[in-house]
Amino acid sequence: MTKPPEQPRPGLMRCPTCATNFDAEQAEVRLHRPFCSRRCKLADLGRWLDEDYRITRPLGPDDQTN
Repeated sequence: MTKPPEQPRPGLMRCPTCATNFDAEQAEVRLHRPFCSRRCKLADLGRWLDEDYRITRPLGPDDQTN
């Protein structure tokens, strides 16, 4: 018998910088969401400032702004 895939726990998120799963409802983590820590948040900011990430075209009316 195969085991069904595990359902993610409510409040569990994956950090976009380090791919660590973390509980986004913990008080010390909420400030840094969607990142797991201040370190990952600053690493992402550094990538934007170093222009590793960039927006390559002007935003149009069909682009989502949320």
